[in-house]
Amino acid sequence: MELKNVTIKSIDQLKTFDSGFTCVDFVVTTDEQYPQTLKLQANKEKADNLIKYNKPGDKVDISINLRGREWTNPQGEVKVFNTIEAWKVFKSEIKTVGDAANMIDEVIPPAEDDLPF
Repeated sequence: MELKNVTIKSIDQLKTFDSGFTCVDFVVTTDEQYPQTLKLQANKEKADNLIKYNKPGDKVDISINLRGREWTNPQGEVKVFNTIEAWKVFKSEIKTVGDAANMIDEVIPPAEDDLPF
């Protein structure tokens, strides 16, 4: 799945666990009529790259996987946890609606009046 043209709102500190596993949580806001605020997680080298090459305010496209797991607490209750895992984060090509219009003009140049009738 992909999230297109979202804005990075915040990037937390890199977390390193005793096992050597590293991850970073970050928050993005979608660019739609009713913007959504989503918390995502990047793991291992993806976490390092997210911190090195991005900052709050950047417009990015993100490839994600949805992860879920069950856990049974000591009282026997089953809990379900979900994670939105980012496995690829890259700068968006489109930053504004004006940029999108300019890109369309570059890809599809305006037609000249060459109709045969």
